[in-house]
Amino acid sequence: MERLDLTLAEKLLKINAIMLQPDSPFLWGNGWNAPIYNDNKITLSYPDVRRFIKVELSRMILENFPQAEVVASVAMGAIAMGALVADTLGLPFVYVRGEAKDHGLENVIEGNFKPGQRVVLIEDLVSTGHNAIRALHEMQLAGGDVQGMVAMFTYEFQQALDSFRKEGLELITLTNYNAMMEAALASGHIKDADVDTFELWHDAPDNWTPAPQKLD
Repeated sequence: MERLDLTLAEKLLKINAIMLQPDSPFLWGNGWNAPIYNDNKITLSYPDVRRFIKVELSRMILENFPQAEVVASVAMGAIAMGALVADTLGLPFVYVRGEAKDHGLENVIEGNFKPGQRVVLIEDLVSTGHNAIRALHEMQLAGGDVQGMVAMFTYEFQQALDSFRKEGLELITLTNYNAMMEAALASGHIKDADVDTFELWHDAPDNWTPAPQKLD
């Protein structure tokens, strides 16, 4: 039987939505060094991948959160895919800003949302989980009944797992860090010798520094 997590990981690696550079790490926006970088927005440029993700996220919501009345994306990366999923399911769509606008209506939640509605959150990428938890709190403050969250990819960091567990927020994802590593090794995107580098980073991503390059 085909594994969904492995299939999507392969697709993301193929189009460089996931890039792996153990010898030339990336600098993340939060200041972390990392041998991996996700650019999931690029999936929107590939109709077959975009359709695959849209269909599978929609299926996941129907199977796990069938009572959802509203699809709410976490801004900004998940907005486009969330709108596609909401359209597929025939549900209203809103999105949760990182912070309130400093003009106009000063909205945090954009769209027509009513207190008491059952909401499913959509995220493209879960790393620390901070953005997801913030969106959860904003929806709850607005009176939303958050059923759970679906996402394209999770790094499976322990701090995120602990945060979701503490908040009682169920997270279901299409693929994850471990499936990505399996796909990357099988496809030759990384070598066996690179695995230790990735695992050291994954165990303590906030403190990881690249090893010095060996000179011949």
